[in-house]
Amino acid sequence: MFSLSGKSILITGGTGSFGKKFIKKILTYDIKKVIVFSRDELKQYEMAKEFSDPRIRFFIGDVRDKERLYRAFDGVDVVIHAAALKHVEACEYNPFEAVKTNIHGAQNIVEASIDRGVKRVIALSTDKAASPINLYGATKLASDKLFVAANSYAGDKDTRFSVVRYGNVVGSRGSVVPFFKHLKESGAKEIPITDERMTRFWITLDQGVQFVISSLDRMSGGEIFVPKIPSMRVTDLAEAIAPDCEIKVIGIRPGEKLHEAMITEDDARRTLDYENHYVIQPEFSWWKKDSSQVGRPLEEGFSYVSNLNNQWLSVGQLKELIEDKTRKW
Repeated sequence: MFSLSGKSILITGGTGSFGKKFIKKILTYDIKKVIVFSRDELKQYEMAKEFSDPRIRFFIGDVRDKERLYRAFDGVDVVIHAAALKHVEACEYNPFEAVKTNIHGAQNIVEASIDRGVKRVIALSTDKAASPINLYGATKLASDKLFVAANSYAGDKDTRFSVVRYGNVVGSRGSVVPFFKHLKESGAKEIPITDERMTRFWITLDQGVQFVISSLDRMSGGEIFVPKIPSMRVTDLAEAIAPDCEIKVIGIRPGEKLHEAMITEDDARRTLDYENHYVIQPEFSWWKKDSSQVGRPLEEGFSYVSNLNNQWLSVGQLKELIEDKTRKW
């Protein structure tokens, strides 16, 4: 068991939707302190007004700046790496900016964590990293590879790295939910849908935060943890938010998929199935296989794809979920 009691925790990109929810949750534990590491002073200022707990620290910096990370990681036990350039179209049009933040930044996190003696690091990934077709997904796949390989890179040091991969987060900044709601509230008669066949994995912020904390406890180092979560049809989401609006099909945007995958058929051959999650195991000689036999190998040809999921959210469930983003499924 890995206890958070008395630990110092740092979260990169800590002023984002996940960061705020994570910090609210982590403050219920008997931690020593939690450090918000991000590059936007205004968001830190606004966040400081929301939280009055003396255990919170704010540290301005960029994951591209290795020296700043070395200073920030001094005395830190746990790092949650949530900072990234995430907007698909922005990454397509600013490709090397995505590379510098999502790939170079990941390697900086790895090196600073090892050299500063951080015990556990979890990096947040995305379903777009599995069989990527856009630059964002490609940079996150590279990032995932860096964090998994970092366990070899650490040598005899105690630092361990793992990855958490999940799908779209309900109501997060820049997601389709606030966009659809804005259109409805502004009196729009149409809701733009890129393709009526489109499906996505769906998770709440609460679920995402709890899964990260649970993964901190169960990680050995090198795993990619994937939660079992429901899928939804984008047309159902539009009906749940704006039932009186017509659907206007506008075509798939650059770098967009019809369906998302979290475990590919090739990954499935080294993936174990647990009750509420999957674990993609690293392909390294040092990896210790699951001796408990709790995790089950997946059947040949398995893939975890949003349109082939066995869990689906109905229009009614989506409506409830949007109205109460803290609901747990």
